[in-house]
Amino acid sequence: MVEQHYEYAIIGGGLAAAHAVEGIRAHDTDGSIVLVAREPYLPYERPLLSKKLWTGQKQLPDIYPHDRSYYESMGVQLLLGQNVASLDVQRKMLTLADGEEIGFGKLLLATGGQPRRLPVPGGELEGVSYFRYLSDYLRLREEAQEGSRAVVIGGGFIGSELAAALTLNKVEVTMLFPEQHLCARVFPAGLARAIDALYEARGIRLLAGDTAAAIGQQQGRYTVRTGSGQNLAADIVVAGIGIVPDVGLAQASGLAVSDGIDVDGQLCTSSPSVWAAGDVARFPYVALGERRRVEHWDNAVTMGHCAGENMAGAGRVYDHMPYFYSDLFEFGYEAVGDIDSQLDIFADWKQENDTGAIYYLKDGKVRGVMMCNLWDKVPLARELIRHGKTVAPADLRGAIA
Repeated sequence: MVEQHYEYAIIGGGLAAAHAVEGIRAHDTDGSIVLVAREPYLPYERPLLSKKLWTGQKQLPDIYPHDRSYYESMGVQLLLGQNVASLDVQRKMLTLADGEEIGFGKLLLATGGQPRRLPVPGGELEGVSYFRYLSDYLRLREEAQEGSRAVVIGGGFIGSELAAALTLNKVEVTMLFPEQHLCARVFPAGLARAIDALYEARGIRLLAGDTAAAIGQQQGRYTVRTGSGQNLAADIVVAGIGIVPDVGLAQASGLAVSDGIDVDGQLCTSSPSVWAAGDVARFPYVALGERRRVEHWDNAVTMGHCAGENMAGAGRVYDHMPYFYSDLFEFGYEAVGDIDSQLDIFADWKQENDTGAIYYLKDGKVRGVMMCNLWDKVPLARELIRHGKTVAPADLRGAIA
């Protein structure tokens, strides 16, 4: 027997879930809403966990886009710290881990992703941080004492940000990653070398081209054995090696799943009563002419809002071009589109103020733009990508920078 029924149900505790509430209420002020989240916290912004919380530019209350009173004013029933055990799409019913059944009219899956785990001996030791959640930040912040030693495994976005954050808090950091440079999948070689040098100048030890082979623990201390045979002593071990989209509920319920939950242009899944948004959704990226997932803040915000609107009948096509950003010590950037270091690259750099735009091209067309220490230029970059016409690299000089 179904214990409760809601017109709208949202599963997830991140930005896509939070902004879906706004989208629903923009078109339906009365329909009942329930939001079910695995974590015991209000929906929050993950980017701040590896960025401005560490510098003091933001405080913990700043991670919440809405406080509890907002959800009360929107008529949202919050079920926090609750796991959804199963989803029955045909019967339009959720079953929670405690057996409670919740019926729904329309459902949003904003389940995000789960951190990839290290497939090595010791990878599951208690205390190894797979940094993703607020609880991970709270624990790591407590452990990050001045003079302690940390091994950060992974040289992508999250690993690089955490290494910078820990270093700024006077932790001795060693980074271990299989690529030849930090953020090698997105940075062109010249920029990657410059970022490596920036990190080394800050005292971070870079072990490029190496991997974690095993992790041992004794009396609260860790030893990370690398693939090359080195043994690294550490008080803290952090692994930032990406996420896997959390498609378990969708897959078990028979929804179409590939690299994420497949949705159409209005973010509806293969069931007409279920939508998906955020890190977990694989959507038609209109400007790039392909389907993809985007694991960034702007996508979660705008896609969550659009999905909520469409659940309430708006019928909007999601054609937004999400941007992303990062802060690595004094180097910061914003980027939009396809940022892949394997594409053809043209850098328009101004040495006098160390700013520039990096253009990523395929078949002579701009697919992505990274703006380095250059701000408020994302709209211009989007227009260049949407333009979709063949350009000579020289014609891009001065287009943004």
